[in-house]
Amino acid sequence: MSEFKNYTLNFGPQHPAAHGVLRLILELDSEEVVSADPHIGLLHRATEKLAETKPFNQNIGYMDRLDYVSMMCNEHAYVGAIEKLLGIYKYVPVRAQYIRVLFDEITRILNHLMWVGANGTDLGAVTVLLYSFREREDLMDCYEAVSGSRMHAKYYRPGGVSRDLPSFMPKYEPSKFRTEKDCKKLNKNREGSLLDFIEDFANRFDSCVDEYETLLTDNRIWKQRSVGIGVVSPEQAKAWGFSGPMLRGSGVAWDLRRKQPYSVYDQLDFDIPVGKEGDCYDRYLVRIAEMRESNKIIKQCVKWLKANPGDVIINNHKVAIPKRDKMKLGMEELIHHFKLHTEGYCVPEGEVYFPIEHPKGEFGVYLLSDGANKPYRVKYRSTGFAHLSAINEILKGHMLADVPAIIATLDLVLGDVDR
Repeated sequence: MSEFKNYTLNFGPQHPAAHGVLRLILELDSEEVVSADPHIGLLHRATEKLAETKPFNQNIGYMDRLDYVSMMCNEHAYVGAIEKLLGIYKYVPVRAQYIRVLFDEITRILNHLMWVGANGTDLGAVTVLLYSFREREDLMDCYEAVSGSRMHAKYYRPGGVSRDLPSFMPKYEPSKFRTEKDCKKLNKNREGSLLDFIEDFANRFDSCVDEYETLLTDNRIWKQRSVGIGVVSPEQAKAWGFSGPMLRGSGVAWDLRRKQPYSVYDQLDFDIPVGKEGDCYDRYLVRIAEMRESNKIIKQCVKWLKANPGDVIINNHKVAIPKRDKMKLGMEELIHHFKLHTEGYCVPEGEVYFPIEHPKGEFGVYLLSDGANKPYRVKYRSTGFAHLSAINEILKGHMLADVPAIIATLDLVLGDVDR
C-alpha cells in the first residue's frame, strides 16, 4: 500500500475569498488543514515610509487608502496624533468632535455592511450582499456630500474638519435611465439638509439590520458554516493581541470608546456587544449588534448637531487655513493658504501614540517629530496584522471549506496589513 503524503495548496492571491492579495500556503492532509503560512508583501503600499517624506498635513490622504473600507476612522487617528503633538487636541471645537464621531460611526456601519455582504458571499449567501450595498449607497452619498468624494474623503483636519455639514443633499436628476417619477421617489428623503438625510437613514436602518438577520441569523446552512468554526478563547485572543470584534467575539468587553474615551464618546450612550463562544458565528453576531449601537450613536449626534451650531475647526491660522471669504479680501490670508498646503507647519519635537476604536479593532498612529514640517518616524498599529498573524493557529484542524469562513471573519484589508 502506498503512503499518502500531505500536499500544499496556494490559497490566493487570486482567490475571491482571499479578500485582496492575501496568499496562504496551506498544508493539507486530505481536506484537513495541517498548517497555514500567510504571505503578505504583494501590495507594497509603503505608506509609513511615504508619510516620512511629506509634510504632516499632506499625509491625511494616505490614511483613506490604508483601509479603503474604513476611510475616515483612519483619518481620525492620524489627525488626533498631530493634535496631541501640537498641543491643540483639547481646543478642537465641540461641534467638530461630534461631526467626527458621527462619521466614525457611519464608517463603522459602512465597514460592517461590506463585511456582512462579503462574508455572506464567501459562504454561499449571495443575497445579503445586495441588501447591504443598498444601505452603503446612502452612506457613501453622505461621504460625498461633505467631502466631494465617495471614498477617499480627506475630510478630517488637525483642529477639526474641513467644512461644516451642508444644508442640502444632492438630488437625482431625470435621464434616459431614470424617469421624473423615479427621481421624485428617490429624492423623497433628500429635500432637507445632510443631517435630515442621516436622521431619515438612522430611523429606518434598524429594520434593514432586521432583514440581514432574517437572511442569516437562523439560517441553518449559515450556522453550519460558522458555529464552532475558528474558535478563539478569551486567553488566546488577549495573548495574540486581538482587538475589536475579534476580541469582543471571544467575550472580552474591551472597547477604546469606553475604556480610553476620545472625542465625545464619554458623553454618549451605547453598549459594548460581546460574544460567548469566540467562533465565527459569535463574531458575526457582535458585528450585527455593533451596527445597531452605531445607529444609536448616530441618532444622538444628529440631535446634538441640529441644536448646536458653531465652528468646526480651530481658529488658529498656523494650523488651519483661513476661511474662504477672508481669503478673497486679503492677500495675507491667500498667501497663508498656499503656504499651509505646500509647506505645512512645523510640529514641536516629541512622540505620541493615538489609538482609536476602528471598525476592525484598535488602530493607532505613532508619530515621532524632530521639530520639522515632516514626521521623522511614522508607525501604524494595524488592526488586521495581529489577526492575520494568528491564522495558522486558528486554521489548524479545520477543513478546507472552513478557510473562507475564517478568513472572512478576520475582516482583513491588505492595504492595512502591508503598509
